[in-house]
Amino acid sequence: MTAVQRVMVHTATPDAAAPASARRRRKVLGGLAIRLGALGAFVAILVYFGFAAPGFMFPGNLVNIVEQSAILGVMAFGMSMVIIGGGSNVTEGGIDLSIAANMGVCAAVYAKMLTLGYSDVAALPVVALVGIAIGALNAIAVVWLGILPLLATLAVMNIAAGVELTVTQNTVISVSSPVMTFFSSASLFGVSALAWTLILVSLAMILLVHCTGFGLRLYAVGGHPEAARSTGIGVARYLMFTYLFSGFCAAVSAVLTVSRLSSSTPGSGDMLLSVLAAALLGTVFSRRFVPTIGGTLLSVLFIGCLANGFQLLNVSSYWVNGVQGALILLVVATTSFARKPESAQ
Repeated sequence: MTAVQRVMVHTATPDAAAPASARRRRKVLGGLAIRLGALGAFVAILVYFGFAAPGFMFPGNLVNIVEQSAILGVMAFGMSMVIIGGGSNVTEGGIDLSIAANMGVCAAVYAKMLTLGYSDVAALPVVALVGIAIGALNAIAVVWLGILPLLATLAVMNIAAGVELTVTQNTVISVSSPVMTFFSSASLFGVSALAWTLILVSLAMILLVHCTGFGLRLYAVGGHPEAARSTGIGVARYLMFTYLFSGFCAAVSAVLTVSRLSSSTPGSGDMLLSVLAAALLGTVFSRRFVPTIGGTLLSVLFIGCLANGFQLLNVSSYWVNGVQGALILLVVATTSFARKPESAQ
């Protein structure tokens, strides 16, 4: 290299690096603005409901919000686990569209077994196996057959919905059992068993995902699968686990649902929009725009506050679905822009 060439390289390098550095700063500041904006919106809505909705900030009502959010929270944790392990790309990454329908099947099986005279000791393991089996069907379709998760879980969702209607004959199955009585009426320190379930499951999930080597490897599988595979991590095994875990969460949610309603009610698939909204909104509270358990929990409580506040204001519950759909669209748009490669910005 001649002296002139060395001078040209020396003078060109800072000029080339400056725009890249500016783009990185803009990206960091943009991500920070999105997270702060989401937190600000959460606080603003709480303040609004606190002033406009009668009794919203009463301690009893706040506990009621946590209780009402328990079923959604357990399913949202299952969905978040799938997104973490499969990647947060909406079209090609991890997703489980069958989780709500899976919950419906498990609830139907649980109620049907109780009506046939089986005890909770016999029914609960069967419910867990049914949920995990549907999760395994998703895992086989995604991991072994290589079908896109969006399409695979959509197909399984329709299969599960058909099974639920077959078991229930599209009717409400009213039942009761000691386990149902415990979840519906037991309390500790004035906090119901359903609310305690959400609290304890959240703590367990935080420990598993954020405080263990398993969680670190799971994030590696979802974020950089090729790099994870090159280090000896069984990517396929981790992906399969996430779908099995999602199925187990659906089974747990089914027991909570039947306990809360004292029956198995068709139409559990309607909860899918809420589960998707909670899991995707949870990515906004992460620095890398990937789900975290804390972010998912915050999103679940946010959606619970929306539903409760609208109810206290006598606003139709259909508006909640509209808001959730708008949230999903907003989150997908903002996170896609935030993840856009620097060269494209």
